[in-house]
Amino acid sequence: MKMKKSSSSILFIFSLFLVTICVQSRFITTTTTLKNSDLISDGIHNYELHYPQLILPVETCEQTYGFLPCTTTVLGNLFLIIVYGFLMFMAASYLSQGSELLLEILGPGIVGGLFLPMLGALPDAMLILVSGISGTTEEAQSQVLVGMGLLAGSTVMLLTLLWGSCVVLGKTDIAGSTTIDLQDTKRFSLTGSGISTDIWTSYAARIMVVSLIPFVIVQLPQILHTSSGRRLAILVALVVSVALLVSYCLYQVFQPWIQERKLAYVKHKHVISGILRHLKKRALGRLLNDDYEPDETVIKKLFHTIDLDGDKYLSASELRALIIGIRFEEIDLDHDDAVQKVLKDFDTSGNKLVDDNEFFIGISKWLNEAKRSAKPARNPGPSTMKFIDHFHQQAQQEHALLLGDQSDEVLEGIENVKWISFKAGLLLLLGAVIAAAFADPLVDAVDNFSTATSIPSFFISFIVLPLATNSSEAVSALIFASRKKKKTSSLTFSEIYGAVTMNNILCLAVFLAIVYIRHLTWNFSAEVLVILIVCIVMGLFASFRTIFPLWTSSVAYILYPFSLALVYLLDYVFGWS
Repeated sequence: MKMKKSSSSILFIFSLFLVTICVQSRFITTTTTLKNSDLISDGIHNYELHYPQLILPVETCEQTYGFLPCTTTVLGNLFLIIVYGFLMFMAASYLSQGSELLLEILGPGIVGGLFLPMLGALPDAMLILVSGISGTTEEAQSQVLVGMGLLAGSTVMLLTLLWGSCVVLGKTDIAGSTTIDLQDTKRFSLTGSGISTDIWTSYAARIMVVSLIPFVIVQLPQILHTSSGRRLAILVALVVSVALLVSYCLYQVFQPWIQERKLAYVKHKHVISGILRHLKKRALGRLLNDDYEPDETVIKKLFHTIDLDGDKYLSASELRALIIGIRFEEIDLDHDDAVQKVLKDFDTSGNKLVDDNEFFIGISKWLNEAKRSAKPARNPGPSTMKFIDHFHQQAQQEHALLLGDQSDEVLEGIENVKWISFKAGLLLLLGAVIAAAFADPLVDAVDNFSTATSIPSFFISFIVLPLATNSSEAVSALIFASRKKKKTSSLTFSEIYGAVTMNNILCLAVFLAIVYIRHLTWNFSAEVLVILIVCIVMGLFASFRTIFPLWTSSVAYILYPFSLALVYLLDYVFGWS
């Protein structure tokens, strides 16, 4: 974001803050006495002693930090929620912008894997922390409902309203087992249009499901119908949450390396399938004998056709000529690297050359691997060799799932790194300061609004607060999804699953720490059940498929009102918690 835009945003925030102070600020009073003109004077001015029945008590509020505005009216607290919510939205926006700039400079390693996921969850974690850290135990027990409402509301909103909207905005035509980028001719066809993601997005969904383990642990006493061991369950869940947080950050740090290794393996699989198809064509489809085993005579004859200099050895240059001649157009192949991998598979003697016997053994291993992977029909005959084509198609699909679309424009070089680093640091600092400063006033406003309207604070924080703390992520996700490409869809849904994972481990760890340290009563079983249901349904849904037709968005949308209704029934009708 340009500095001009940042300055105008800050000016707008300051203006709203001044308006808030002018409109709502007031001093704390405890009693209101009648005016002198309203009483018959008896010469004694101490009305509190002589007319206690005339003292009119009024409701009061406590100013956050001793100077921020407060009110006991419905409209006043609604106004404060809007103002403080906007400030938290700005904090989340600054953190998001700073994170993107920092990631652009330093890459996805420790910064992208360790710090940025935590920064993204900082506003939620800060609100959860202040909801139960101050006041008496009774006050903390009341206000901590705001934290639980935010935790559940953020998770549910991301996996329902945002998830479904990204499917609708990002939909393109479905063709076979993938989607066609930028082509949306089927419009609102429930089965003919949708989005597709890469395999890494499915992995992110599975990690999200694993992150639910602390929720299950903390609910064990409820599942076992016992009240004993609740505090121990909270402590164990807290330890597991922290352990999962560390593990997740380490995974994010090493994920680029893991992805490169898997991609290299799939490219080598392409080379294997390409060479086998090339040899099959030369041998007229007869690489196997009548027993459906590699035909040694045929394979060794093919060896001699590749041995260009006739020295009875295949050198690295001859293997390179073979690979270049096959023309692997569907992948960006490093020919020298491919030659080294083929030599590693074939050259058992270690002399950097391949003789006819090593060639036969190597090709036999490849044929057996292709048969196992492609799972052809039993003994289809040595002349069909369809399993090689199946093996090649499988390699293509795996490559597409791992890498996604690579047709995006090349990223421009980063200029003026020092200035970008300074700007990123400034945005991160500004976002963190705003989040820390206005989290407590926002929680107080929600609690006061709940008191004034008799609406449970859980439902207010469930619906309202996620809009403030997750709006910047939601806008970013919707913009990416609207580009209608497989790669951007993969990025969008990976970020959604990652945000929910951080909620499930970082934000939950903060919440459990508050409950354990403050000795609060655990009465959040209904809320935890909602989180479990939504995460399991959407997580398993996304773990084992990469194509999401348009009709899947309706499943996500339905889960949102279902979650609210379920909490209301379990808590306020059946008293389940």
